[in-house]
Amino acid sequence: MKNLIVFDMDGVLVDVSESYRAAIQATVLHFTGTEPTNDDVQSWKNRGGFNDDWKLSHRMIQELGEEVAYDDVVERFQKIFLGDRENGNAGGLILRERWLAAEGLFDRLAANHTLAIFTGRLGWEAQLTLDRFAKEIFHPVVGVDHVSHAKPHPEGLHKIREQVPHGKAWYLGDTVDDARASRAAGVPFIGIAAPTSPRRDELVQLLRNEGAIAVLEDINSLEAVIGDTHS
Repeated sequence: MKNLIVFDMDGVLVDVSESYRAAIQATVLHFTGTEPTNDDVQSWKNRGGFNDDWKLSHRMIQELGEEVAYDDVVERFQKIFLGDRENGNAGGLILRERWLAAEGLFDRLAANHTLAIFTGRLGWEAQLTLDRFAKEIFHPVVGVDHVSHAKPHPEGLHKIREQVPHGKAWYLGDTVDDARASRAAGVPFIGIAAPTSPRRDELVQLLRNEGAIAVLEDINSLEAVIGDTHS
């Protein structure tokens, strides 16, 4: 029986600094005239409870003194992120995403592990990016629309573990909410904190405080950590 590795997507499999993070900044700018910095966005993420970028954008707009309907925030965010698909423009910020895994990493991991995803993205949005970079590697892919409770609730991890017979399991994520979901599910957590992450030292400490067994600069160091956990 293979062991199970579950991955978050954003900041773990994919660099989203120019997609989701930039969409937050552009959405807040549109409604308030003030563009938050990368540091501002990370500060909110580090608080926990803001895994949902729509929710975070709405809250940041409120904090800047503007009252905007949540649905209007979502609509604007999606046009920035996905492009204006209704008017034939699908060239949103999603196309700026960069795959973070080195060639061959998942081929090696898949030899002894089942690879799955639990993401805060909508499932079909996750698939758009997976279709570009990594078709048919991850199963199942559980998005926020596949669960009743979003992270930090562990429902998505429970759902994956129920679907996949496995031995040991790990979850990889880059936020406090990922770590809390993993702990609540009783799954060992491996944190990711890229060297370029805003407020990186703070993030590393927060992930360790939440019980991370390791905090890596990127997923390409994963094999060594999993090897260590077997010993």
